[in-house]
Amino acid sequence: MPINYTIHANIVDINADTPKLDDLFLVDTNVWFWMTYSKVTSNAPKQWPYYPAYLNKALATGSSVRHVGLSLAELAHIIERTEREIYNKTHKKKYSDKEAKAYRHNLAAERTRVAAEIKTAWLQVENLAIPLNQTIDAVTVTSALNRIQTENVDGYDLFILESMKAHGVIKVITDDGDFATVSGIEVFTANRNVINAASAQGKVIVR
Repeated sequence: MPINYTIHANIVDINADTPKLDDLFLVDTNVWFWMTYSKVTSNAPKQWPYYPAYLNKALATGSSVRHVGLSLAELAHIIERTEREIYNKTHKKKYSDKEAKAYRHNLAAERTRVAAEIKTAWLQVENLAIPLNQTIDAVTVTSALNRIQTENVDGYDLFILESMKAHGVIKVITDDGDFATVSGIEVFTANRNVINAASAQGKVIVR
């Protein structure tokens, strides 16, 4: 079913943009997944290669690149799910989403491999980007709860956005269209649905 995005962010098409020295980017988890996971092509949309290419340009240019620790939780979840899907396909098994814990606990060799994939991916994130320190305290939680009333983002994104706000970061590299619904930020993306919606709503910017 098509997604009807109401665009509040400013949108930048990364295929028509060149990173600049004074750019300060927060990189979202989906981009880290495509940048660091060894089997990324097993489970990725067709636009995924644009993100590592753009991020590499940003790093080569000297742009400031940041990550948040919360991305480890989301990255670990995505990698484990992908490894489970690969295992199912390879072994003609069916560990469904409901049986994720059985996959995690019953297959020791798989668990060792999944943990190694997660560690390898995260070490790359730490090598490429500087962390934004993030405190999830009562004030942050209250702010996140207020945010979810007006912005169509998930639980991970709530705290990523709070971290961006706390550090004055407004530019995010992401394929996640939810960020496009957030006012006051700039979304650098190759997501055609988002770019097309933003173009129709006059929210695409060219730098």
